[in-house]
Amino acid sequence: MIPGGASDGSAWPAVRLPAGVRVAVLLPCYNEAGAIAQTVAQFRAALPSAAIYVYDNNSTDGSRELAAQAGAIVRQVRQQGKGHVVRRMFADVDADIYVMADGDATYEASAAPGMIGMMLEHNFDMVVGARRTEVEAAYRRGHRLGNAMLTGLLKSLFGRTFTDILSGYRVFSRRFVKSFPVLSSGFEIETEMSVHALELAMPVTEHVTAYAARPEGSTSKLSTYRDGWRILRTIITLYRVERPIWFFGFVGGLFAAVALGLAVPLLLTYLETGLVPRFPTAILVTGMMIIAVLSFMCGLILDTVVRGRREVKRLAYLGHSAPADLSIGQ
Repeated sequence: MIPGGASDGSAWPAVRLPAGVRVAVLLPCYNEAGAIAQTVAQFRAALPSAAIYVYDNNSTDGSRELAAQAGAIVRQVRQQGKGHVVRRMFADVDADIYVMADGDATYEASAAPGMIGMMLEHNFDMVVGARRTEVEAAYRRGHRLGNAMLTGLLKSLFGRTFTDILSGYRVFSRRFVKSFPVLSSGFEIETEMSVHALELAMPVTEHVTAYAARPEGSTSKLSTYRDGWRILRTIITLYRVERPIWFFGFVGGLFAAVALGLAVPLLLTYLETGLVPRFPTAILVTGMMIIAVLSFMCGLILDTVVRGRREVKRLAYLGHSAPADLSIGQ
């Protein structure tokens, strides 16, 4: 992230994009009949020249028809889960700038031009819309607490982080989207995006945006504990994958510490009597030390593999033009 962290939410000057710059608004949708048309209209007003895509994820309440009537390009994803939807959106849609939000009319569409302006002026690859609201129904205390805990955990694991890693409102450069190998299947996708940016040391920032309550008739699909557990599991998995030498080193260290603790009485007994009376314990200590050494070696080998994989992702990232190459129209 840039020094100084998130912007304070003050109005950022919108940009007038030059001809030929393609902006795509991506809206995942699952049973959002009460909000999807309003969301499309808001982004159409904020970004008149953008192509607005609604990717429907097996809605049964007529969301697809309402989105089409509102003027969106509607496509359907059969595999259930937001991660599957984002994977399809990033693979299918070809644009220079991508704006992603939820289809529930909770995010501040009018902030999108300013977020695009930030990206183009400072060459950011991702601008996260950090949520701010005074409405309890919009952002429940349990979700705030869970977000803060997961954000702190991510910072302790990766050293850098965002203030709102779970925000679904983001502006991406083309090189972010086309270098991002989406692996998640559900709401943990936002965490994976954040880790991807941190791992490749991308220039990213946050912009504080308003967060509203859902319109009448629209209901949240989130489960505080179930989705929180999935996000926590995703962070641990990503840490194992991206920091194997530390993950497996910690596991090996635990086994080595326990083995040494069990070995001390055996060693003292041997020095006093010249005998090793507790063979089962001695065998256990030997086995645990072998596991510890193997764990350390696995960490070293996987760290080399991860380094090579990260270099490949970095080259894929550098294969696309930077946002600043899209010269700002006067």
